[in-house]
Amino acid sequence: MPNEILLLIKYTLLYSSVLMMVALGGMFAERSGIINIALEGIMVIGGLIGVLATQMTHGMNPVIQVAVSVIAAGLAGMIYSMLLAFASINLKADQTIGGTALNILATAIAMVIAKRVNGSQSSKLDYTNSSFIFNVFGIDVNVFLFIGLVFLILSFVILYRTRLGLRLRACGEHPQAADSVGINVYKMRYIGVLLSGFLGGIGGFAYIVPAVQSWNFEVGVAGMGFLALAVMIFGQWHPIKIFFAAIFFSLFKSLANIADSVSFLSRLQWPKEIYNMMPFIASMVVLALTSGRSKAPKAEGIPYDKGSR
Repeated sequence: MPNEILLLIKYTLLYSSVLMMVALGGMFAERSGIINIALEGIMVIGGLIGVLATQMTHGMNPVIQVAVSVIAAGLAGMIYSMLLAFASINLKADQTIGGTALNILATAIAMVIAKRVNGSQSSKLDYTNSSFIFNVFGIDVNVFLFIGLVFLILSFVILYRTRLGLRLRACGEHPQAADSVGINVYKMRYIGVLLSGFLGGIGGFAYIVPAVQSWNFEVGVAGMGFLALAVMIFGQWHPIKIFFAAIFFSLFKSLANIADSVSFLSRLQWPKEIYNMMPFIASMVVLALTSGRSKAPKAEGIPYDKGSR
């Protein structure tokens, strides 16, 4: 198989697992009625704590190192997402503004902690990622691909085959009706946001660790959280459709990594920044063409007041 194809497959698999997990996280929050604009910030916090856990478990059994780091990233994302849940559910704050503030705050927190860990003004952290990568049929794949597939199956089962999923969807579509049959809307929305934070935290860690062995947290996660929101909308808030949408956008995202290795792309002599822009341009075009047919949860973004009917 040509080297260019192998590289394209490698990076597409890497980015698709990240986008899929984060988009699935956003899906759970919005299915419960909360718009999670804070996915970008949740990814940053999850990535930071995951990297620190990887550093602390260096030298341990690879399975233990992976498990501890992934769980730490997910729990960090959950804890950070509680800020959004509290502001949106208890305080009934504007969810878009709250999520934007958390995105800004996350990068600042990550920079402060990274600089403190380094004992310098550098916010770059170094780590070893060999435990997360292995070779399958000549292609370097990472453990997050399989973790992502497990979460994809679990997300479908939870959302469409369990009582919890039915209640989450009810709270996102008609919370007053859900409340009238005894469903605790506040509790369901907290669960949706916490699931979103868990998946988003792991997604941020999955974006940072497999590709490189050092990360500068000044750049956050370079807009991947916002791209995951586009994947979620294009995927119609449905796990299987989100899976295919993630692959579609990942193909565009991969072009920046393979441009120098593919002959016809290298002959174009385009700056790498153009390729980095492509997935975001694609997201704007796709959403502009499909947004009219999108059917978001009816009650998303609307604070629930138990006293109103």
